[in-house]
Amino acid sequence: MKKILRIVIWVSVILLFVGTFVFLAGKSKKKPVVYQIENPQQIDIVKKTLATGSVVPRKEIQIKPQISGIVQEIMVEAGQKVHEGQVLAKIKVIPDMVSLNSAESRVKQAELNYTNEKINYDRQKQLYEKNVISESDFQRAELSFNSSKEERSSAESNLEIIKEGVSKKAQTASNTLIRSTISGMVLDIPIKVGNSVIQSNNFNDGTTIAVVADMTDMIFEGKIDETEVGKISEGMALVLTIGALENVTFNALLEYISPKGVEENGAIQFEIKAKVELRTDRFIRSGYSANADIELERRDSVMAIREGLITFSNDSAFVEVLTGDSTTIPQIFKKQSVELGLSDGLNIEIKSGIDMAAKLKGNAIVNEKGKKHNM
Repeated sequence: MKKILRIVIWVSVILLFVGTFVFLAGKSKKKPVVYQIENPQQIDIVKKTLATGSVVPRKEIQIKPQISGIVQEIMVEAGQKVHEGQVLAKIKVIPDMVSLNSAESRVKQAELNYTNEKINYDRQKQLYEKNVISESDFQRAELSFNSSKEERSSAESNLEIIKEGVSKKAQTASNTLIRSTISGMVLDIPIKVGNSVIQSNNFNDGTTIAVVADMTDMIFEGKIDETEVGKISEGMALVLTIGALENVTFNALLEYISPKGVEENGAIQFEIKAKVELRTDRFIRSGYSANADIELERRDSVMAIREGLITFSNDSAFVEVLTGDSTTIPQIFKKQSVELGLSDGLNIEIKSGIDMAAKLKGNAIVNEKGKKHNM
């Protein structure tokens, strides 16, 4: 009985050992990986480049005063439309004391001279009427009187200009009235009533009273990398996407490409400008940031596959084509040489090597635990 029991125990141990060995051997055996099968598609391939920039008015003017003083009144607000010649602000002149004193002295001297010449003129006129003096003598007296009269008027006007910035004879041409030089929209008024302003001259740009722009003529100003600038030309169409206006695009026409590049962050950038086709249902504000898609090349209705399916060896491109049934495990693929065409960065055109029915090796199928699915 004991002998039979020992035999049973040894047999059980051996069976357990063999079973464990078989289980571990089966566990360690690598099963074939299953791959997704993809087919070529007939799509449009468009190669684009992207330019970043902003949308601004073609004409944006800074209105500056032609006389220094203090802002007395502002007639417009930002966002208001104005026409050429419209008064935007009024400046109160603060006269220079030296110039004022000189002008007042000139007026007094002109007044004295005028009084003296008038007395002489009246006397000469009486003598001429009595035929005591000749006509030429009277004419000289009359000329001297008229000259003194004009000098007095000029001195008074000069004093008015120094005091008020305008003379009574030239109210419409006053430098104290700041007028718009173009028709458009007021974008900004950086000054307030009471601010001191400086006139525009050879040594100073002057204080900006207002910024006026024609908002009916907008352009896109952007930068493009040197690797792409050789592929574009004036007259090409652009599609603008403005970040502030969601799901809205604008067409534009490339007008200008800078002949000189500028280094930015280690790369050479070229400035471009394009005329924007405005829409009646959207208002574009000055300074909106925008991206411009520029179409470089296009292929319509061509056979294409994902770029990730392509492998390269030397100067040749290959894809892996399923040779058997897609349900057969393990899957069997063969390398097939293909001729490539245009790429948009995601998909690439296939000119020859396979047809639309080809079954191509894709990515390995991954299970929920993140491991490749084995069969």
